[in-house]
Amino acid sequence: MASVRSGKVVVTRRGVRSARLRDLYHHLMTLSWPAFLGSIAAAYLVVNLFFALLYLAGGDAIAEARPGSLRDAFFFSVQTMATIGYGRMYPQTLYGDLLVTLEAILGMISVAVAAGLCFARFARPLARVLFSRVAVISARDGVETLMVRVANERTNHIVEASVRAVLSRVERTREGKRIRRIHDLRLERETNPLFALTWTIAHPIDDRSPLFGETRDTLRASDAIILISLVGLDESLAQTVHAHHAYDAGDLVWGMRFADILKVHREGEVGEVDLGRFHDVVPVDRAGHDTGAPQDVWV
Repeated sequence: MASVRSGKVVVTRRGVRSARLRDLYHHLMTLSWPAFLGSIAAAYLVVNLFFALLYLAGGDAIAEARPGSLRDAFFFSVQTMATIGYGRMYPQTLYGDLLVTLEAILGMISVAVAAGLCFARFARPLARVLFSRVAVISARDGVETLMVRVANERTNHIVEASVRAVLSRVERTREGKRIRRIHDLRLERETNPLFALTWTIAHPIDDRSPLFGETRDTLRASDAIILISLVGLDESLAQTVHAHHAYDAGDLVWGMRFADILKVHREGEVGEVDLGRFHDVVPVDRAGHDTGAPQDVWV
């Protein structure tokens, strides 16, 4: 079962064993920053508590610690794992020395792993590409056209940007079975050598288009989803970045075009990009001419 939430395709998987422990690295890389830092802190506290219990199990293994004090054992473990060594408490038995050695090794490994994960998350290239909340359908050059607007939120350029659009919907085979098929949507322009400001992605809905003759109701009945993916090279990082967005039937708006957001000087140069009106749309007639004031469509 698939659905679209906030522009993302959400799939419910059943009958699959949890792979979080078997794919722990991927799980930690996909967590949000608060969840990631919380997981690191929780793991640190749990490991130190575990070693504190081991120290207590060894009897009088820590000098200058109160007998049976979990608090002293816990903070001695913290000092050992962090290689702080304040000097007040120290191991005084062979059991304590062996446990300190094991914890010191584990501490060095854990610090290296945590530092590597933090670096990998910071160094991961992310594209700050803004997609319009809705996809509009109106006349363009005399042809009904599906249009999606994207913008580069950064001040740098995405070089050799390429975009792809597909229609995913449920269809029936000749045998009467329902299957999901994917159809490529032909675009007016699939590449942009220098994606710096905004880009209106357009698909002509002619007799060759899979969307020809479709309405909001027919698209909703077939559980249709329009997927837009963008790939390019970030000129600052010299690394490939990508972004994607999904639109369902409820995100399609007929008889609208996107409001103008570029202010051009008399010399023909772009002077300002108003992303505050990025999602605004303007009603148009069947010929594509404006019929009203800009509107902000929320879905």
